[in-house]
Amino acid sequence: MKHHYVEVAEGYRIHYVREGQGTPVLLLHGWPGFWYDWCKVIPLLSKEADVIVPDFRGFGLSDKPKIEPVRGYGPAVLAKDIIEILDHLGLDEVIVAAHDIGATIAQTLAKTYSSRVKSLVLFNPPYPGIGARRFEPEVQTEFWYQHLHNLDLFEQLFADEPLAAQKYVRYFYEHWSGEKGTMEENELQFILEMYALPGAMLSSIMYYRARAADKTKQASVSSPGSPILHETSVFWGEADPVMKVEWSDRLGEFFEHVTLFLWRRQRKRLKGFSGIY
Repeated sequence: MKHHYVEVAEGYRIHYVREGQGTPVLLLHGWPGFWYDWCKVIPLLSKEADVIVPDFRGFGLSDKPKIEPVRGYGPAVLAKDIIEILDHLGLDEVIVAAHDIGATIAQTLAKTYSSRVKSLVLFNPPYPGIGARRFEPEVQTEFWYQHLHNLDLFEQLFADEPLAAQKYVRYFYEHWSGEKGTMEENELQFILEMYALPGAMLSSIMYYRARAADKTKQASVSSPGSPILHETSVFWGEADPVMKVEWSDRLGEFFEHVTLFLWRRQRKRLKGFSGIY
């Protein structure tokens, strides 16, 4: 992989991988993760696309500034970093594919920098239509980690304990995997070593701290306001224990042109065009 850096306006360096030529495609990672989330996708896409895969600030090889989360790690800030990468590369418009945190940033890009986004491809995406359902008691057995990320206890447990941080990250990769055993141990070790670096574990959860207040606001969302107008494909795996597939029911209110594809675990293949809004 070809690794690059760009210095954003605030003076921080943002790392990205770039491979291939053709239509520009931007791949945005989630938590816990970094550019390596897409390591098996990059070689396939780069055969016919210009693939750009950044690490958000606080993740991977990007800088990890010690600044107040709301000011330095909210969706608007991370989206602006991405736009500065595109400006640096001279790219006017990109297809954006994303999951988890990346899917939130992708929606921010589509809303705030509409002309820079050609279309969206989202995987099990957090979106405002989930609303208060994320706070229902029965789902807190899966959402507990987001509450922990906002406690001072997190620093005590993981900030200066690389082995504990590795065990913590391993849990999520193993627990959240829809098909167990598909990740090779050497691949997982590469990720764990990244999270064992000084400051990596703590900086990676600054996004959650920045978003805590916004998530409370989202719980009261009853009207989508202006929907995202870009062509949007949403792929939703039914085995996801956190982002429940039934939460896809309001996609049509928040995306003007959206097609939903369901990945059915028992069939181990894509159920195409299972929902068109």
